[in-house]
Amino acid sequence: MRVRIIFKLKNRGAYLPFHHQHILAQFLKGVLVKGGNEKYIHYPYFNFSGLKGQTKISRNGLHYYSSLVTLVISSADQAFLDYLLEQVFEFDDVQLGNLEVSPMNTEVEKAIDLTDEMKFICISPVVPTKAAFNDTEGKRFILPETDEFSDLLYDSTMQRMESTGLYTEAQLASFNKFQIVPDVAYLNRLREKEKKFARIYSVFDMDVKYEVRGYTLPFKLYAAKEVQEFLFNCGLGNYTYKGFGMLDIANANPIDRTEQYSFSKELVTV
Repeated sequence: MRVRIIFKLKNRGAYLPFHHQHILAQFLKGVLVKGGNEKYIHYPYFNFSGLKGQTKISRNGLHYYSSLVTLVISSADQAFLDYLLEQVFEFDDVQLGNLEVSPMNTEVEKAIDLTDEMKFICISPVVPTKAAFNDTEGKRFILPETDEFSDLLYDSTMQRMESTGLYTEAQLASFNKFQIVPDVAYLNRLREKEKKFARIYSVFDMDVKYEVRGYTLPFKLYAAKEVQEFLFNCGLGNYTYKGFGMLDIANANPIDRTEQYSFSKELVTV
């Protein structure tokens, strides 16, 4: 299930860094801690996008000029999403980095019938390897066209699916079909223009800063429908609960896919 929180932007022209997932992660973590429900304080099975809106680029980052900005949050657990939304709408105003915003209403994306062959785009970077303190492994570049890239993401996916407790051993064993096939033409176009599809990003955990390499590229995924659904709702790769690895359907119209959800500011404050 994927929901969108629509915020009113109070200081148009304010900016966020190009990659601001850590700012959003800190906000959402703070919301969950303040809510006090121990079941959800450390809940890892959700994912979120960067902040979307009309932007202009400067050396400082992304300047937001639209009156509204949007954050997409997804999880397979509707109860968790409802709880998170409830906590967000406890606030009249929110500070996201330099942006001053106010939560206004919510939308839900209509369910999509996924199959065992899907084409996805990355709307936040996918991280195939975990970081460790004083270790460069998390920053190592891996060619997306190689089996290693696909295998690392398969291992991460199976570990996460197993840890949910929602799948039997027989089901997990049956999910052995898994292959990521990047759009090679897209990668070659970027290489010809000397543009990057893989960058180093910062991840913060227990006040410690780590660095990881994240990849942003379109790809086809061959996997069981249950695996496709898990990744679409919970993200692909590592640090998904910190805003990495969010996927979307390639060539989908985002406007036609939403409808109003029950969490509007008016409903919450009644």
